[in-house]
Amino acid sequence: MTSDGPNSARRLHCLVTGASGYIGGRLVPELLQAGHRLRCLARSPDKLRDHPWAGEAEAVRGDVTDPESVAAAMRGVDVAYYLVHALGSGTGFEDTDRRAARIFAEQAHAAGVRRIVYLGGLTPAGVPERSLSPHLRSRAEVGRIFLDAPVPAAVLRAAVVIGSGSASFEMLRYLTERLPVMVTPSWVHTRTQPIGVRDVLRYLVGCATLPADVDRAFDIGGPDVLTYREMMCRYAAVAGLRQRLIVPVPVLTPRLSSHWVGLVTPVPAALARPLTESLRHEVVCHEHDIARHVPDLPGRPLPFDDALALALRRVREAQVATRWSSAAVPGAPSDPLPTDPDWAGGSLYQDERHLEVDAPRPSLWKVIEGIGGDNGWYSFPLAWAVRGWLDRFVGGVGLRRGRRDAERLRVGDSLDFWRVEEIEPGRLLRLRAEMRLPGLAWLEMYAETDGEGSTRYRQRALFHPRGLLGHAYWWAVSPFHAVVFGGMARNITQAAAKFTSAHGGSADGTRIRPPHDDRKVRQ
Repeated sequence: MTSDGPNSARRLHCLVTGASGYIGGRLVPELLQAGHRLRCLARSPDKLRDHPWAGEAEAVRGDVTDPESVAAAMRGVDVAYYLVHALGSGTGFEDTDRRAARIFAEQAHAAGVRRIVYLGGLTPAGVPERSLSPHLRSRAEVGRIFLDAPVPAAVLRAAVVIGSGSASFEMLRYLTERLPVMVTPSWVHTRTQPIGVRDVLRYLVGCATLPADVDRAFDIGGPDVLTYREMMCRYAAVAGLRQRLIVPVPVLTPRLSSHWVGLVTPVPAALARPLTESLRHEVVCHEHDIARHVPDLPGRPLPFDDALALALRRVREAQVATRWSSAAVPGAPSDPLPTDPDWAGGSLYQDERHLEVDAPRPSLWKVIEGIGGDNGWYSFPLAWAVRGWLDRFVGGVGLRRGRRDAERLRVGDSLDFWRVEEIEPGRLLRLRAEMRLPGLAWLEMYAETDGEGSTRYRQRALFHPRGLLGHAYWWAVSPFHAVVFGGMARNITQAAAKFTSAHGGSADGTRIRPPHDDRKVRQ
């Protein structure tokens, strides 16, 4: 993809917040390609280290709610991109968004930043702000804070973003593919103006070189205005599916709709709710003034069908750069693994297993790195499936998030109901649980070589309980560990041996899928 703009040759120093998220992770390489210098602000900079562009962008630690870290990140910056949102479903997120935006604007002014660029949501015309969903209302307020600040701001307002891995696209994709007959809420008749992610990125990059006197909001959207019903029908046509039968009913509230979406798609209810709430009102662009400053190329913005076809091709070719699940899930734990077994003086339960492997270490590593998603978890499929269903039932992410890439993982990737917390290529994969639990949990898998040169597999499950319920949970599930974790260890070592046998002992690092095993969970 290329980034085009009237002043694309001008080199600027840009700060990007939200670089570990869906849009931010794609914007960074676009800005680099446009010739700009990049600094990324992240609470955990290690999450950015495995991205292809990591060596070209500076990563600094900080949080948008911490004035000191924001001030440090702003030093020497020309353009600051604000791409973070508090999407938690609990109370208080509007206060967090408001406080973070004010800190960002104040520190940008103090540091002499020339421009703030913010991507928010398209809001319906003529609807009082108090009548909007909390998430749309908060995004509108954040945009207003930046426009009221002394630093010139460009506030881009988009509705549904269509791109491989976007939450809107995944919701549309799974609803259409899994339900040939759908009983749907009334919002399927609401008109909206979707936009392809490539055009969103093109506008964001172009905003870096806007004239200094431009200080306003811009509506951005594709050329098509469609109802959600029309989008599902057109998705079916583009994907080569039979025409879907869609029967709207008036009884599904946004809350019920979010649980329905969470049941059918990989998007959890906590994230589906703001998406469905935003569909209550018609959201279409009322101007296209952005084109005066970032001229549209021939055939751009992409028509809806073209954006769909491109997203589907990226999914089928396993070329998904970022996914909606790249960002942290609302309510998921973020505490790093304790390095001290007596962490904070509390309990840390462990289940540890060691097995010899009749395969070279690179073959074992291929199986470890390929775990999850369509390859499954190498043990008692029903137990994993039930745990995933239970997690979805209580509003968690469940097992259906899958993988961004079928064979390669990087720090920060979501992996079913886990997140990759650490990778030491060829040796260690550490996953942190993001399912709903009364405590914090990790799963570690090691490929090791002993003193005699033999390959060994080491697996460690850890749990830090929260309160009495956490202790009760561990002891309630511990009788099943021999089946779940013991079976996992045995099947992983057997899969490594099969892999070696199938490829004549080759361990040359070629991209080959791990061997099929009927015992794996199929999502």
